[in-house]
Order: sequence, then C-alpha cells, then structure tokens
Amino acid sequence: MKIFVVIFAVFALMTVTISFIPVQEDPWKVPKMYESMKNPVIADISSINAGKDIYNSYCRSCHGKNGKGEGKRADNLSTKPSDFSSALFQKQTDGALLYKVYFGHKDMPGFKKRIPGNEDVMKSGFGQTRNAGDLINFLRTYAKK
Repeated sequence: MKIFVVIFAVFALMTVTISFIPVQEDPWKVPKMYESMKNPVIADISSINAGKDIYNSYCRSCHGKNGKGEGKRADNLSTKPSDFSSALFQKQTDGALLYKVYFGHKDMPGFKKRIPGNEDVMKSGFGQTRNAGDLINFLRTYAKK
C-alpha cells in the first residue's frame, strides 16, 4: 500500500510541475517582403466603415464584437484568437497583418480566396480593391479601445 501512495504522490507532483512549464507557441512567421508593406488606403471614416463590414462578415465570429478574441466560435478553437486591442497585435506592420489575414495559420483560415480584390496579394501587394486596406484600417481602431 505504501508503494502505491508513493507512486501516486510522485505522479501527482510530476503532473503539477509539468503544468507550469510554458508551452511554446508555434510562431507565425511573416515573410520579409510583407513586413515592410504599407497600407495604401487612407484611414478615413469611409475606409473604416468598409473595413467594419468586412470584419463583421469574416472575422467577428471568432474575434468577437470588440475584437478581443471572444467570438461565438472562439471556444471551439484550439488557439485563442488574437486580441486586436493588445499592444502586441497593434505593433505589427500593415503588411504583416495583410499576410496573416490572407494566408492564415493553424485555426486561423486564410481569406485570400474569400475577400475580393486579392489578385495582387499573391504577388505581395494589397490587391486591386480597397478591401484589404479597409480591413486593416478598421483593425487599427481597436488600439483606441
């Protein structure tokens, strides 16, 4: 009986110890050519409203109304969606955000075929329509919230 208690205690101690080891996230690597891209769309009210419409259609279900990663579908994902109001998110370049939106990573699907105007994105550009730039401009408004 003593041996059983000792084995159980060791197992319990190991389990507790392992639970405190931080899990390394698989980094979301953005190619250098995207890192330096600037959003060509001016962040005026028209652009922000258009970006909000795109967000509501494609992003809100996971990222939530307030962009904090608490959408209706977030609980079903293995990775918590990004909090768009965080400094970590907001310090990313426009090009990095564009890359992540269009190409995705893990639970985050790529939207390059879903959001119109992505023809140039395949050639490392913002696309021929304003859609990508409008979305990025809207995501930047979460920094103020």
